[in-house]
Amino acid sequence: MMWGYNNFNGYYNGFGMMNNWFGLLIPFVVLDLILRGFALWKSAKREQNIWFIALLVVNSMGILPLIYLLLNREPQKVAKKIK
Repeated sequence: MMWGYNNFNGYYNGFGMMNNWFGLLIPFVVLDLILRGFALWKSAKREQNIWFIALLVVNSMGILPLIYLLLNREPQKVAKKIK
């Protein structure tokens, strides 16, 4: 068998099927880094050590940081109507 050649699909570049999905993975990694950084910053600012450690250790592709940010939102200020 020649290097770079596979009988099943012709040319084989060494990455197999991952080469087709690599372009779709990059936006998810970027989104995870943004959400994780923002959630880590907020948890450190609020001195929530358990959340900080969980966000730092658990790799959930953005799910855990999103849950943290949704659960720990600051309440929106409502403008009072003047009569």
